[in-house]
Amino acid sequence: MDQKAMYQLTYGLFILTAKENGRDNGCIVNTVMQVTAEPNRIIAVVNKSNLTHDMIVNTGMFNVSVLSEKSKFETYKHWGFQSGRDADKLESISYGRSENGLVFIADQTNAMISAKVVSMTDLGTHTLFLADVTDAKMFNEDPSVTYTYYQKNIKQAPADLEKKKGFICTVCGYIYEGDSLPADYICPICKHPASDFKPL
Repeated sequence: MDQKAMYQLTYGLFILTAKENGRDNGCIVNTVMQVTAEPNRIIAVVNKSNLTHDMIVNTGMFNVSVLSEKSKFETYKHWGFQSGRDADKLESISYGRSENGLVFIADQTNAMISAKVVSMTDLGTHTLFLADVTDAKMFNEDPSVTYTYYQKNIKQAPADLEKKKGFICTVCGYIYEGDSLPADYICPICKHPASDFKPL
């Protein structure tokens, strides 16, 4: 099977935010989509290892900030390459709050959607949240960033690859140094499997 065929599916990239016990957090996800217009419902799929996942499970609410093609690599590093368990993701960034009290990001995004969870489906490593849309705002007409656009135009190539021996994650750019990559290896940054790594 050619796993690269899966990369041909269209994905967007989004900042998903939540709040629990006065603490805000967020992460990058690539699966948010509208599933019905009446009622207006969306799904969001979130890795269980993310703190944001647990906040959504416990509170039943989240916001989606839709990243645009004007987004910068630093934004993906900020929201996706560090854990909210170790860092305050609201530090040194600008943000707003929607009527539900959750954070949204207006910079480098084109829209914001607030949602209230209707049901949760266990997908093993991830949870699929089905949610009612409770609010939505357009910020601008900039095109939404797709996963392909991110890979070709935003993601930075790690420096000095030729000097290192190892494997690079084709999703987030994390480098595993060593002569061989364990078959059951999981990227510590984006949680993708060894099949998404390629030799340097």
